[in-house]
This record gives sequence, C-alpha cells and structure tokens, in this order.
Amino acid sequence: MASAERQILPVNSMFAEPAIDAVRRDDGAIILRSRTPLAAAARCSGEWLEHWARSVPDRTFLAERRGDGWTGLTYGETRAQVRAAAAWMLAQGLGPDRPLAILSDNSIAHAVLALAAQHVGVPVSAISPAYSLMSTDHEKLRAMIRLLDPGAIFVAQRAPFAPALSAIESLHRATIIAGDGDGTSAVPLQSLIATTPGPEVDRAFAAVTPDTVAKLLFTSGSTGQPKAVINTQRMMTTSQQAKAQLWTFLREVEGGPVIVDWLPWSHTFGANHNFNLVLSQGGSLYIDGGKPAPGLFDTSLANLRSKVPTIYFNVPRGFDMLIAALKTDDDLRQQFFSGVRCIFYAAAALPQNL
Repeated sequence: MASAERQILPVNSMFAEPAIDAVRRDDGAIILRSRTPLAAAARCSGEWLEHWARSVPDRTFLAERRGDGWTGLTYGETRAQVRAAAAWMLAQGLGPDRPLAILSDNSIAHAVLALAAQHVGVPVSAISPAYSLMSTDHEKLRAMIRLLDPGAIFVAQRAPFAPALSAIESLHRATIIAGDGDGTSAVPLQSLIATTPGPEVDRAFAAVTPDTVAKLLFTSGSTGQPKAVINTQRMMTTSQQAKAQLWTFLREVEGGPVIVDWLPWSHTFGANHNFNLVLSQGGSLYIDGGKPAPGLFDTSLANLRSKVPTIYFNVPRGFDMLIAALKTDDDLRQQFFSGVRCIFYAAAALPQNL
C-alpha cells in the first residue's frame, strides 16, 4: 500500500510557494507531484523573440566583449538578422532532415544562426568546439557529422577550424558558413544577414509546432560515440514556463534578468536553461569569453566588474574561483552582491565549503 500526504513548505518571497503531493511507496520511494498546474507555454522559441522584438525592440538582448567595450544586438536587431538568416537557410534547402551544425563557441553570430534555424523549423546542433580544436583524429566529430548530414556548418573563424573541416570534408554535402568567410572557401556570415526575407519565412515560422525538433544536443560520448538527443520546441518552452512559475522574482526584475555567462550552448545548462531563460523573460545576455580555468577566469572577473548580473550561473569550479576573488576584492564583492538576486549551480555537486 502507498500512503499519500500533503505538504506545504515555507514561503520564500522570491519563489513560488511549493505545494506538492507526496506518495510514499512500500519500496521506500517517494513520488512528488506538484499541485500547481503548468500554464500554457509558448508555441516555440521564436514566439519569445517576436514578442520582445515588438514590445521592447531597443532593449539589449545579446552582447559580447570587443576590445575594451561591449557590442551587441537589441531584440529588434536580432529579429531582423534572424529572419534574414532564416530566409537564406530555406533557400539553401535546410529543413528537418538537413540541420544546421555549429562548431564554434558562444557568440552573437552563433545565437543569431541558432535562432534563425529554430525560427523556421530547422534543427540546430551546437557541437562542442573541443571536438574540432582539441582532437587530433576528429573521430567523434566525424561520427557526429555522419549522423547529422547537415545542410550547413558554421565556424566563427575558418583558419582555426581548417583541420576539422578538412577531416569531415568527404562526409557531408553542407555549405560552410564562416564569420570571416571571404566568399570563396566559405559563405561569409554577412551574406546571410543581408538576405531579404520574404513570405516564405512567415509561412515556415507559422508551421513550427511544439513537436518540431528544435535542437540535437550531443551527449559527452563517455560510453562510446556521442549520441544526438532530440530537443523539441515543447521541451524548451514548457521548461521555461515552469521556471517562470517557480522563480516568481523574474517578473519583478525591471528590464528583464541580466546574466554574464560563459556556459557553452552545446550543453543544456548554458543553452536550454540560461540562454532560453533570458530570451523567454526579455532579459540581456552578456556573453562571457572567459571560463573557470587558469588564465581564463581573469576575463570572467573583468566582465563581472563591467556588468552586474541579476542571476549568476556557474559550475562548482567557477564558484570556487569566484569566492577566492570576492574575498580579496572589496569593490568586486560589493558590486557583485549589489545586483545579484539568485546564484545557481549545476553540472556537479557543490562542496559544502563553497
């Protein structure tokens, strides 16, 4: 026999009041179910972009560090570039069976192309740059490309990815897009965002359903070749709808949440959780070119001195390095805690000392 009990946990002003049913089974398992129904979610991620581009077109959505300052795109500018790139993809025959593969790390260009693909029903697969830049045999990258059969492959800069592109050249029929493309060996990114979108983009966007495949995210490959995990539009939008209902403080952040984030979009934490959180809430994402590694975390600290996030995401190693910096830098500590309302970690257990 299983017994049922109802629990009301203490109210927290930043979060929804938990209201759950707990069913204790004879085998010791406890099944928890929320009594709060999930409200209707967006049809697709493109609806978020369309909404914010209409309501706050001049608000910064994406920004990245260039030199001593930040350069970015507003919601209105992002929508314009997304529609243009989407028109190019449709003209090139990309679709459900011919996805977009992105080999480069987080960037504004990466975001625009990924959103463009999702906008018109083209699955996008962001592949960790390590498979291209650190591998010597590119075996796992080759396996991924064989599986995807992409219609287009994007790299931010052609030269660093030249060995990887050479290794997969015979395995695909994709068009190579390069952020620095010269128009001969690769299509320049600029030509995509210069495309004039027509009614075909509107038709394709209207045809996207919650069951449309939005992404193919690869597993780590620790038990063999990486496997492509299907992410539908519904999986992304309902997850963010649940987050919005639980993290009620998100609605109270004027101008939407601000994050300064390095977590890679080839993984669900950085992409489906962090990126989509900002997009769904109309916030601003400052792309951090650093990471919690020797010689790179100084970049993250410089970015935190420049922009104060309202939510800070990281992995345990990142918090270990951040705490060391906060203990010795009074200005950074005061600035950081002046704006941060929520700190969130994932990817591994957080040691008790942190």
